[in-house]
Amino acid sequence: MGCTTLLVGKNASYDGSTIMARDDDSGSDDFNFKKFEVVMPEDQPRHYHSVLSDFDIDLPDQPMRYTETPDAVQKVGGYWGQGGINEVNVSMTATETITSNAMVQGADPMVPDGFGEEDMPTLVLPYIHSAREGVERLGSLLEQYGTYEMNAVGFQDVNEIWWLETIGGHHWIAKRVPDDEYVVMPNQQGIDSFDFSDAFGAREHHMCSSDMIEFIEKYHLDRTMDLDKEEKDLRKVTDFDARGAFGSHDDADHTYNTPRAWFILRYLNPNTFTWEGPDADFTPMSDNMPWSLVPERKISIEEVKYALSGHYQNTEYDPYGGFGPEEWREKFRPIGINRNAVLSVTQIRPYMPEEIRCLQWVAFGSNAFNALVPFYTNVEDTPEYMKNTTAKVSTDSFYWSNRLIAALADPHFQQCANLIEQYQNKVAYESHRHIHESDDAFTGEKPQNVCRFLEERNQKMSDFTQECTDDLMDKVLFTVSMQMRNKFSRSDA
Repeated sequence: MGCTTLLVGKNASYDGSTIMARDDDSGSDDFNFKKFEVVMPEDQPRHYHSVLSDFDIDLPDQPMRYTETPDAVQKVGGYWGQGGINEVNVSMTATETITSNAMVQGADPMVPDGFGEEDMPTLVLPYIHSAREGVERLGSLLEQYGTYEMNAVGFQDVNEIWWLETIGGHHWIAKRVPDDEYVVMPNQQGIDSFDFSDAFGAREHHMCSSDMIEFIEKYHLDRTMDLDKEEKDLRKVTDFDARGAFGSHDDADHTYNTPRAWFILRYLNPNTFTWEGPDADFTPMSDNMPWSLVPERKISIEEVKYALSGHYQNTEYDPYGGFGPEEWREKFRPIGINRNAVLSVTQIRPYMPEEIRCLQWVAFGSNAFNALVPFYTNVEDTPEYMKNTTAKVSTDSFYWSNRLIAALADPHFQQCANLIEQYQNKVAYESHRHIHESDDAFTGEKPQNVCRFLEERNQKMSDFTQECTDDLMDKVLFTVSMQMRNKFSRSDA
């Protein structure tokens, strides 16, 4: 799956929240129909069998409730929970498909009967009580059972965000996102510098599979030009080049992956580096862009949405723009692409009571045309408009409404752009107003039934969004209808 992830440490966010955002994108020849739902403990399987492999496992008793955005129509590809937030306010993404290299995969091949992205939320999210515990559980499962694909996963609680990357079939590394920094991840192995002295010591900011040192040494994966390499004790190394050892170095990365990182880093740190021209520090094809950066200003939800809707606005690579040669407008893979299925942004707010601490912001369809909507996650059900996606196209579904609007507006982008922007702003304004009002209502007089109260607030936000989305569809349909080729200026007389 082609996806993009943005992780924001608590001191880099506008309000002290930890924020994880990831869009899930369909393959190039398909669309994944998505929905937003809650999985109750009684609906969580006690024995799990993967659809895409012969992987079987007995799961622990007493799973927790959690939200997720799975495939709404179960096709041959399985369930694909795609991550959410559980009842103790711990979040998980699943997953960013990443790349590796022939040396890694030859040393630790993929496991055909292992588990993969389809399975990970179901195997992990209902059982973890912290981000660190999520890394430990997934890492243990990888070492024991193996995976059939390369993936990376984020884990989040109110204090920390951790990023885990699989290395071959059984190995993995994980790094804590610095509190004052953010991380951008396209579909490639991303962690650059790794501290083995910490991973095999205090494990404050780094963790890895138990035999990682032996694995690197046996298969000669350390690519650094170190004259004393034979005498080097990797357990004492504080800046191991993980990207050089485990990552891909393919030409395809320069059209599919590195440009996406370049766009977001350029957007959030426009003055930190030179991003364009002959003297640029980084270009869309740079392999050495930093894994994490301190942003130039604290990052808002709207900036997260803009970044993950990116189609190289204000550059010569924008497919909707006119700045450069026409052939450049399809040169790089956009972030906000036609086959975005769902964008999920999980926000854990330290200043609110635990019962209302978590918000999951959800958008369906192509991010260049949709709106991001917040929902409280301490609930037992989600609004019908958000969960009723079926294989049949319907404007009663948030997913299908967004898909229809994007398909109508795309060929007439310039004529519809203002309508789309007004819609996105209107939903964003109401989202923040609604959150403030709901928070105040809860803290002013705590309701007897918290879940019912939050479900009612979620329904109110959903109703407003549906009204705005229907209105946008009406306006876009009229606008593009007036551009039809068989139009004629004279009316009947």
